Amino acid sequence: MNNKGLFNFLALVVAIAIAIIGCHTLELPSKLSVFTPVTIKLSGWGGNLVEQKLLKQVLLDFEAQHSNIKVKYEAISDQYMDVIKTRLVGEAAPDVFYLESVEAPFLMSQNVLEPLEAYITPEFDLADFEDSLLDSFKYQNHIYGLPKDYSTLALFYNKKAFAAAGLSNPPATWDELRTYSKQLTGKLNRYGFGENPDLARQVYKIKAFGGQLVDQNSYATFASEASLQGLELVIDQYQKDRSSAQKSDVGTNSGSEMFGQSKVAMVIEGNWAIPYLTETFPQVEFATAQVPMINNKKGTMLLSVAYVMNKQAQHKAEAWELICYLTGKVGMQKWTGTGFALPTRKSVAKNLGYDQDPLRSPLVAGVNYATPWQVGQYPSAIINNFDNQFVSALLGQQSLKQAMLKAENEANQQIKTME
Repeated sequence: MNNKGLFNFLALVVAIAIAIIGCHTLELPSKLSVFTPVTIKLSGWGGNLVEQKLLKQVLLDFEAQHSNIKVKYEAISDQYMDVIKTRLVGEAAPDVFYLESVEAPFLMSQNVLEPLEAYITPEFDLADFEDSLLDSFKYQNHIYGLPKDYSTLALFYNKKAFAAAGLSNPPATWDELRTYSKQLTGKLNRYGFGENPDLARQVYKIKAFGGQLVDQNSYATFASEASLQGLELVIDQYQKDRSSAQKSDVGTNSGSEMFGQSKVAMVIEGNWAIPYLTETFPQVEFATAQVPMINNKKGTMLLSVAYVMNKQAQHKAEAWELICYLTGKVGMQKWTGTGFALPTRKSVAKNLGYDQDPLRSPLVAGVNYATPWQVGQYPSAIINNFDNQFVSALLGQQSLKQAMLKAENEANQQIKTME
């Protein structure tokens, strides 16, 4: 074999090797390597100390397996998306960063994220992801993000409070929840139910009666009669039944906290509440159930976060290596194995047994019918105006219809200026 033939043969061997090892890059033996490790910058928001410690350990595991890559992690503690957007404009954004599903439509439409489908090999097993989670990060036939974890919403209820009120099972419908809430109010808890008026907790109620948040052009449509029918449930329970409370009514900072402090007997929260309650309020005996049906329809929210790549990243192959590991089967099992987050891969969820876990199984079951948390390309206009006006209606400062019409009109005026 002449030199040219030998060169072609070796090139073919290398190409085959690269194709069969999935997301792993080929590294030269350390003695022959002449490359300085590439640094990949990863940004996310700061979580609790346990979460931060776990992420750092997973990143150390990645570096141990990829001697050619170093990861510089930055936790952006305040105004996360504003910081990311500013850096993207200034071409100073991190190589890889967290992206919530609600913020994804806008960034995916701005040509600032790297499409990932060209990097994905059969060995990565894209089909292992839950479709509803992956779909939140697709736009115009491109995949822009791979979801790292998720949560749905479930009903959390105080077992001692239920026993004291003679209740043996969680409510299956919203009418039952309101009845239970009246019976529980003023007993072991000040209120039966803890209400979070934010839009992210109201979407499934709007959807239950056929309402929509936005139209195909991302304009607000939540003031329709169908939408108001779902929201009226919240208003009636708060104003007429007087069996529900907001966090501000009882001097707490979150739904989880007012439940943990036994200010309310029931609350609708996500998976994050489980480790929080277990660690912070170990004396509270609680259980979970699927969100009660509304209008004979099951409903909950699907809240997810993905890793995405900056289109201006200087080392895209290495950035993909990081994303591939963190969302791969091994990395995801390490990340979600402690239970503070739920895995987006079906195989990892099966290995961890969360579908059989007494506290997490209602959250896992919700994936099949949950509404993805997305409100078009201009989420801040939609969310801020809804939240402000809905709270005003909840407090009786204006009628629900008046509040929603005002919120819708103001949101749409702001969107017109953003287009």
